[in-house]
Amino acid sequence: MLRTAAAQPELLTYGPVTPLLAYAMACLGSALGLRCAIRTPGAARRRRTAWLLLGSVAVGMGIFTMHFVAMIGFRVGQAPIEYDMVMTYGSLALAVVVSAVALFLVAGRRAWLTVLGGGPVLGLGVSATHYLGMMGMRVPGTVRYDERIMAISVALAVVVTAAGLWCATRVRHMGASLAAALILGLGFIGMHYTGMAGMSVRLYSEDGAVGSSSSLGTLTPVLIGPVLLLLLITLFVSLDPMMERDGRRKWGTRPGEGTGEKLEWIPFEQR
Repeated sequence: MLRTAAAQPELLTYGPVTPLLAYAMACLGSALGLRCAIRTPGAARRRRTAWLLLGSVAVGMGIFTMHFVAMIGFRVGQAPIEYDMVMTYGSLALAVVVSAVALFLVAGRRAWLTVLGGGPVLGLGVSATHYLGMMGMRVPGTVRYDERIMAISVALAVVVTAAGLWCATRVRHMGASLAAALILGLGFIGMHYTGMAGMSVRLYSEDGAVGSSSSLGTLTPVLIGPVLLLLLITLFVSLDPMMERDGRRKWGTRPGEGTGEKLEWIPFEQR
């Protein structure tokens, strides 16, 4: 049966609280990823890889939870919204992969490589994750995107994430890494809502107002696992403020404690 779309696009709303919660998730994932990355200098290859993979999972989970926390507040009039789980979890896998590439470039300690390589990889990856997740959205209507605004959202993601990763290579203390995480979170959330601003939906006139418009019940089960994993990574990282470089420090002790040596942090650009 042929269904026609409404003449006027439907009003899209985003919720008053979910943008702030989404930004918080993006910043948390970014901060954890960067804290893992700065534990790699001087570490054995296996341990270095383990920290970077853990950081990649944290950043990827941050991107994923940011997107779908934001989508909890998304409304298309009174139309029901559902999600294809294959594409939804596919966007999660993509977010982790691009985060891994970016963090391995950050750990390479070369600022120019981080900006020219990590920035575009992470920025384009966040954009691809966003639009793959949006492809999984099911709404009874026709969805269109303004190509110019799409391009702006991608460019914004690349530029801001490159700036955040450049700051990450200049990290000298925890405050600097948190500032870099705030910049990365801004790039992630800015890309999301800029991309959403270029979207329009024309509902099918015959069933545009049928069902519940809330995505809370649909997305809560999707978010439980990633949010819990982020919290576990937060706990794990917080239990070890600085990775032991030579493997002799006992778990839970501070750098230099119990070894008779004084450990100092060397900025990325001086290594």
